[in-house]
Amino acid sequence: MTQAPLYDTHCHLESPRFSSDREEVVARARAGGVRAMLTCGTDQATSQKAVALASDHGGILAAVGIHPHEAQASGLASQSAEERSEAIKALHGLACAPYVVAIGEIGLDYHYDFSPRPVQREVLRQQLRLAAEMNLPVVLHTREAESDMQSVLDQAPATLRGVLHCFLSDRAMAMWALERGLYLGIGGAVTFKNAEHLRDIVAEMPLDRILIETDAPYMAPHPHRGKRNEPSYVGLVAERIAQIRRCETSEIAKRTFENAVRLFGLPRHGS
Repeated sequence: MTQAPLYDTHCHLESPRFSSDREEVVARARAGGVRAMLTCGTDQATSQKAVALASDHGGILAAVGIHPHEAQASGLASQSAEERSEAIKALHGLACAPYVVAIGEIGLDYHYDFSPRPVQREVLRQQLRLAAEMNLPVVLHTREAESDMQSVLDQAPATLRGVLHCFLSDRAMAMWALERGLYLGIGGAVTFKNAEHLRDIVAEMPLDRILIETDAPYMAPHPHRGKRNEPSYVGLVAERIAQIRRCETSEIAKRTFENAVRLFGLPRHGS
């Protein structure tokens, strides 16, 4: 696909869907030119697995956090101040582990509402505070919650940095994100036939604010749509963006790799 190194800035290698062939998946990514992968936890257990994977594999970094789907079940939503304190301490401990470079995947999801919206917002605020205290970027999930996401982030420290992962919102949200200093995470959806609005946004956004990702095992790009996604497919995202921007795929790989290194850094062991 491209000779330039690739950086998959969002995947879930800890997912059970990779249990039978995780090593092969990682090997395929490396063979396909993926130099770095950021695997993102969604609760305490998956965050621990993400940390373990990053510790055991060169080329993998980890993000730890509580996804909005898990907000209600997390200790961060407890009525007990002591339990909330213990939960944030546990997350802080994970975030201090080697190879952890971000707090995520965190955010708001009003499509499924698996956790009450006020709980989602409070759990997000707690994790944003933790990220600011630890000087870590955030990986943000936003689905049908753009207005509240803007409100919560506008109240967060101005120095907070991060990415709107799997960006599928409108141009107004993209412009707000850029003004807030956030990156846009572009994944397999940019290859979908019904994603013309996303391609229009990608066409005009500054390249120094775009990251590429797979969200593996979800959201596989064309021609793998509907199948299990994996980090080796991130090159297909780079190719589609290059077509949209009318440039070489190697240029997109290079620029998005530089952006990812600026935000998350590189693995500190192996490659």
